[in-house]
Amino acid sequence: MALTLGAMLGRAQTAPAPTAATVNPPPSTAPTEPIVKLDEVVVSGMRTSLSAALDIKRESVQLVDSIVSEDIGKFPDNNLVEALQRMTGVQVTNRGAGEIATVSIRGLNDINTTLNGQNIFTASGTALALQDVPASLLSRVDVYKTRSADLIEAGIAGSMDIRTHRPFDFKGRKFVVAARGIYQEQADRTGSNLSAMYSDRWDTSAGKVGALVALAFVKTPYRDQNVTAGAMVPFVTDQAVTTGSVTWVPYERIFTTRDGIAENPIWQAGLEDGLPTAPGSTITMNGVKVPYVLSRDAVFQNDYTGTRERPAANVVLQWAPNKDSEYTFEGFYNGYRNDIFNNLFFSFVDWWGGPHGKVTLYPGTNIVKARERTPWVYGFTSGDLTKGKTDSYFYSVSGKWNVTPDLKLKSALTYQDSQYTTDFFAMRADHVHNAIAVDFNPGNGIPAYQFEDDPATAGINESNMADPRLWNIAQLYDNANKFKGDAYTWTADGDYKPQWSMLSAIKFGVRYDVREASEYQRTQSADALGVPLNSYPELWHFNHDFFDGHSDVPRSWVVPNGYAIFDNAEKWRQLYKAKFPAFKLGNELSLFENFNVEETTTAAYLRGDFKTFIADRKLDGQVGARYVNVKTDMDFTDQGTLTRGSASVTKGKLLPSGSLRYAITPNLMLRASYAETLRRPSFADLNPMINYVKDVTNVGYGTATGGNPNLKPTESKNYDVALEWYFGKASSIYATLFKRKIDGFVVSFRKRVTYQNYDYILTQPDNTSNGELKGYEVGLVYFPDNLPGLLNGLGVQASYTGLDSQQDIPITDSAGKVTGTLTRDLFGVSKSSYSAVLAYERKRFSTRLSYVWREAFLNNYEAALFANPLGVYRAPESSLDFQLTYRVMDNLVLTFDATNLTEEIYQSYYKNAYTNNFGSSLYSRTFALGARYSF
Repeated sequence: MALTLGAMLGRAQTAPAPTAATVNPPPSTAPTEPIVKLDEVVVSGMRTSLSAALDIKRESVQLVDSIVSEDIGKFPDNNLVEALQRMTGVQVTNRGAGEIATVSIRGLNDINTTLNGQNIFTASGTALALQDVPASLLSRVDVYKTRSADLIEAGIAGSMDIRTHRPFDFKGRKFVVAARGIYQEQADRTGSNLSAMYSDRWDTSAGKVGALVALAFVKTPYRDQNVTAGAMVPFVTDQAVTTGSVTWVPYERIFTTRDGIAENPIWQAGLEDGLPTAPGSTITMNGVKVPYVLSRDAVFQNDYTGTRERPAANVVLQWAPNKDSEYTFEGFYNGYRNDIFNNLFFSFVDWWGGPHGKVTLYPGTNIVKARERTPWVYGFTSGDLTKGKTDSYFYSVSGKWNVTPDLKLKSALTYQDSQYTTDFFAMRADHVHNAIAVDFNPGNGIPAYQFEDDPATAGINESNMADPRLWNIAQLYDNANKFKGDAYTWTADGDYKPQWSMLSAIKFGVRYDVREASEYQRTQSADALGVPLNSYPELWHFNHDFFDGHSDVPRSWVVPNGYAIFDNAEKWRQLYKAKFPAFKLGNELSLFENFNVEETTTAAYLRGDFKTFIADRKLDGQVGARYVNVKTDMDFTDQGTLTRGSASVTKGKLLPSGSLRYAITPNLMLRASYAETLRRPSFADLNPMINYVKDVTNVGYGTATGGNPNLKPTESKNYDVALEWYFGKASSIYATLFKRKIDGFVVSFRKRVTYQNYDYILTQPDNTSNGELKGYEVGLVYFPDNLPGLLNGLGVQASYTGLDSQQDIPITDSAGKVTGTLTRDLFGVSKSSYSAVLAYERKRFSTRLSYVWREAFLNNYEAALFANPLGVYRAPESSLDFQLTYRVMDNLVLTFDATNLTEEIYQSYYKNAYTNNFGSSLYSRTFALGARYSF
C-alpha cells in the first residue's frame, strides 16, 4: 500500500543522509536549491513514516515535531489528541468520554491551531477543539515549538498546523476506505470509526485539475465513573463549646456565619494553604479560641454514560493552468454530537444531631479520616442529561504564483463559522438517611462508605439506595447555552530571492482578520416538588456495578431518568409550574445574550533568511519581526438588571524573532532561537458582567464571577537551544534547552461583596502575575540496521521532558486588597514526563507497545468556599497501549488496537494525597478491530 510522500506529507525527506559534499560545499558553489528534494520518496511503513517526520524536523530552521498520516493511522489511539501524547514535550490530560481532551506543549495549553496554515477555532473559543477532528482526514500535523515572523503570533505554548490531503499530493487516482469497531469495556458497547477518501487528477487543455472528497464518521459509546470525598470544613471537637450565648454541640459544623453574629466570617475560607492541620489548632469564635477538627462536608459519585458522534468531511478542488500558477478551493466540516447522562449520587456527612459513632483522625493532624456513624444526613440523587452539538464550517480559496524566477506570491481568503449548543435538563430525588459510616481514605485514595438501615421502617432496607420508596422528587434544573463564532480572513505572502550571496530570501506578508464571537444562556430552576418518586415508575433509572468493584461504595442507586425527563420536558415543567408559578414553560424560554464581540486583527511581517559557511560548515537562519494590532469591540448585558453596556480596546505590539542553525557535521545540528509571542484573553474573560450563584453547599455565602474588558494579552519571551544528531535512517537523538519569561498572566482576584442583600465571593481576572517556565527535553528514534534473524525490525521511540516553573500570585483579603505575593508552580505543568514506544516491523506486520507517564501537577484552584488548601493537584497519570497491523495483501490491512490496558484510576487531591484525597476516576479500556482497503 505504498503512497508517495507527497500523498502522505506534502513534502518530507526520507533519502539516505546526504554526504559532506552536498551539505557543506565550498562557499563559491553554495546551492540555491534545498539540500534534498522532499517529494519523491515512497512511504510504505511505520519506520519510513517516522523517518519522514525526522526529515521534516531536520530540514526546518524552526524547532518542529511532526506526525505523518502513517503515524496517526498506526498509533494505538482513537483520535489525533491521543496520538500527539507521544510527541516530545507534549503532555495530555482531562481524559473522559472515551478520549483525551487537553493537549499541552511543555506544560502550556494555549496552542494556536491552524488548518493548512490558516487560523481555525471552535465556536466562541480562541482555539480548535482538536479532538473534534478525525485523524483519518489528516495527512500531517506539525507542532512548532519556536516561532518565526510569518507564523501567527498567538499561543505562547506553540503553534500546531493540521494539514489535509490534496489531490495534487497523489500521482493519480487514489481511493481509501477504512472501518474499525471499538469496544468500550466499561460501557460494554461497541462504537464505529468509518472513513473514506477518493482523489483523482487530470491533465486537460486548461491545465492540471484535481478533486478530492474525504468523509469520516466516528461513534463512541462510553462510561466514566468517579468517587469524590468532598471539600473540608471545620467542626468543633468531641467537646461541647459555649461562646457567648451560643453553644456548639460535639462535632457541630462551624459555618462562616452564625445566627447574624456581627463577627463574620467566623473562619476565613479560601486560604492558600487552608486552615492549619496541626493537632489542637484553634479558630476564634466570639472572642474565644476554640479547637477544631477538619472533616469533609460530603461524599459523592458520578456515573456518566453516553454516546458521542463526530461526522466530518473535506472537499478540495485544485487547478494549475500552468507551471507558474495554482488555485485551491477547500471546504472542511467537522461536527460533534454528544448525549451524556450523569447518574449523580450525593450525600452530606456533616450533621451533628443524634448519637455519634467513633471519629478517627489521621495521626499527627486534626483531620478526620473516618466517622463510624453520622446520623440523619441529607442526600440526593440526580438524573442529569446534557445534549451537546457543534457544527463548524471552514472555506478557503487560495492561489500561488511564480511572478518571476525570484519572486513568488500567494494569497488566501477564508471564511469560517462555528456554533456549539448545549441543553441541560436535570431532576433530583432526595432523602434523609438514617446514618452513614465513612472512611474518607482507607488507603487507596478512594472513599469507602455505606448507609445504615433503619429498623423502624419495616419492609424497607434504608441501606439500599436503589429502592425508589426511599426518595422524594426534589429540584428541577432547566438550562441551555449557545456559543457562536465566525471570521473572515485575508492573507497575502511573498517570497523574494535576492541576488546576494548571504541573504537567501526575503519573506513578507499581511493578514487581516475580522472575528465575531457571542455567547447566550438560559438558566432556571425550581425547588423540591416533594412527592414520592415511587409514584412515577416511568422516572426510575438504575445503574449497576459502579466503579467495577474498585471501591466500597453503593454500586447501584435510582435516579430520575434523564432521557425520560428530557424527552417529556413540557410535562415536567407543567408539574413544577403548578407548585411554583414563577417557573417558565418551554414556549416562554429564550436564550439570553451575555456578550457579543467583534475583534479586528491587522498584522504584517518581514523576515530575512540567510546562509553562509563557517569553516566549511553551513550556518543559516532567519531574522524577522511581526507587528500586530488588535481592536476589540464588545457589547454585553447584565442578566440581573438587563442593563446593556459596551467597551472598546485597541492594542498593538511588535514581536521580533530570530533563529540560527549550524551544521557541526553533516548529521549534527545546533540550533538557537528567540521569539516573542502572545496569549490573548478569552472573550468570556473580557465580559465585565457579573453572574451571581447563591450558596448550594451550606457554607454561608454564594459565588459570583465576572470578566474584565481591560485585560491585556499575556506576553512571553522565548529562548531555545537544541542539538540534534541524525545517525541513520529513521534514527536520531536530540536535546533541547528552553526558557519562557511570561508577563501578565491572567489570575483571579477574589473579594467579598453583597448583592441584593446576599453575600458572595466575587472572582474577576486581571493581568497581575508574572512567571517563568524553563526545562529540557530529549528524544530518541532508533531502528538498528541489520539485526540478526527475528530481531531485525525492532525499534524504539522515546522522549523525556523536565520542567521547572514558577508564577507570582497576589494574595488578597476579603475586601480584595492585595496583602502579599505567593510564588508557586504554573497550572498544568508536570515537572517530568516521558513516553516510550517499542516497535517491531516485518514485511507483513508491525506492532507497537507504548507507555506514557507524567508526574503530578497543579491543575486548578478550588472555589474559595472551604477550609482545605486551594490548589487541586492531579496525581501522576499514565497509559499503556498496544497496536498490531497485519498486511493481508498490498491493498488490504487489518488492525487491532487496545488502549489503557492497565485500567488506570486517575486521582486528584488537595496538596497531600493521603490526608487530602479528592476525586478518583475510572475510565474504560478499549479494544478495536479494523480494516483499511486502498487502490
